[in-house]
Amino acid sequence: MSLLRYTAWRIVQAVPVLLGILTIVFFLVNAIPGDPVSIMLGPSPSAQQIAEVQAKYGLDKPVYERYLNYLGSVAQGDLGESINVNSGMPVAELIMNRLPITLLLTVSAFTFAIATAVPLGIISAKRRNESTDHVARIVSLIGVSTPSFWIGLMLIIVFATHLDLFPSRGLVMPWTEPGTGSRVTRRTETQLQVIALSVRHLILPMITLGTLQMAQITRIERSTMVDTLQDEYIKLARAYGVPERTIIRKHAFRPAQLPVITIIGLGLSTALGGAVLTETVFEINGMGRLIIQAIHQRDYPVVMGTTIVFGLTYLVGVIITDISYAYIDPRVKYGGQE
Repeated sequence: MSLLRYTAWRIVQAVPVLLGILTIVFFLVNAIPGDPVSIMLGPSPSAQQIAEVQAKYGLDKPVYERYLNYLGSVAQGDLGESINVNSGMPVAELIMNRLPITLLLTVSAFTFAIATAVPLGIISAKRRNESTDHVARIVSLIGVSTPSFWIGLMLIIVFATHLDLFPSRGLVMPWTEPGTGSRVTRRTETQLQVIALSVRHLILPMITLGTLQMAQITRIERSTMVDTLQDEYIKLARAYGVPERTIIRKHAFRPAQLPVITIIGLGLSTALGGAVLTETVFEINGMGRLIIQAIHQRDYPVVMGTTIVFGLTYLVGVIITDISYAYIDPRVKYGGQE
């Protein structure tokens, strides 16, 4: 099966999964105690006001009818309008305003995790049971077992409050026009100053969100490299006098990356979930804070819209992971047997 056909087949397979996510979330959201109309209109609205708002957002119809209407709207690319978070604003527009912030945070966290974990795992495997290996294993164990929000709070206390090296709240987008936007970016005069400001705001949230991924990838990278370095073809290469650095770079590294790619792909959902906590700790107005705000205010369309985006992002990550297998290991065939 060709790469194009395999990709198309995986996209088709993702459709019922996305439909299942949408269905489960719709009925769970509608089962949440509380009434969005009461939150919107206050403690003592008139019966006419309640009826008008319910009719406007379709809340006066039975649940099954709202479900079918919502499926039809999503199929046409319409995620509805916000009820309480930003009343009357299209959910798609609300998400598009917040999504780049979360993507910047998530991508930078993954970049930090991969850039530190892969070299650390290789060095740890190469120097197995030496002091470097012990330090790497302790660091990864601490990273796996420590909650992200606690890491974020400790970083704020040390680097923002006591040392005053990095800001503790907000995130500046690197493409913001100098002299515009928030109070912080209005002080800038050049794009380079905006980028430098963005990096300073990004470092603490990036480390907070990326530490768990870094620790998991380090552990997997180490264990797979240890196994690969004990394979027969590696021993044969050593017997022929091939330098150890060449063995690792040309013969051991690539076959050892399949489990690492799996962890990275599955870690995408963990990172998106962690982004909710990280954005809350650092007061970043991304998708994480949006979904928390929507749940508190019983804004059904926003909750469902953000969940669909999270689910879709995870499915895309899984598909890219599967496609990467055959590129890393030519023995893996698209949709066929090895």
